[in-house]
Amino acid sequence: MGKRGFDLIASACALLVLSPLLLLIAAAVAIESPGGAFFRQVRVGKGGKEFRLLKFRTMRLGSEAGGQITVGGRDPRITRIGYVLRKTKLDELPQLLNIVVGEMSVVGPRPEVPRYVALYSEEQRQVLSVRPGLTSLASIAYIDENEVLGRASDPERVYVDEVMPAKLALDLRYVRERSMRLDLRIIARTALRLFNR
Repeated sequence: MGKRGFDLIASACALLVLSPLLLLIAAAVAIESPGGAFFRQVRVGKGGKEFRLLKFRTMRLGSEAGGQITVGGRDPRITRIGYVLRKTKLDELPQLLNIVVGEMSVVGPRPEVPRYVALYSEEQRQVLSVRPGLTSLASIAYIDENEVLGRASDPERVYVDEVMPAKLALDLRYVRERSMRLDLRIIARTALRLFNR
């Protein structure tokens, strides 16, 4: 089975099994604050093609005007249920739909917003040669990214100068070494890290 076949079967099965949980989360998000259950944001995918990434909404309506960097529990734009969803990464589950339609993969470099992709070097742009993923080596290493940025006096600068280059280095390693065996290891490590949280 190829990577796309695995992605399709895994995401479709996950959507089926998790559908009661997804409906419960969607209802809770919509009830807590106005604005609907889902958040759509333009991200850059394979080949530099833009697509709309799906998430459960974790911030109050209009929060993007305050910047795209979030800083964990310190960020007043994040709702109460949003904080829980971010901490557990349950806010990412709607991206299973992005995987079903072929915009994303289960494993691959996390897709970035256009304004940060514009800062990539020529080497770093190699991460755009594969489909972006729901999880990655960088996702595991920076699972507490929001908390790290929350301790910074200038989160935007720390993200652009330190966090993003470190994550891209891990993503480039994935692009060079990618295989189904590595994908399965990343999925297992992701599940373990989330369980330990």
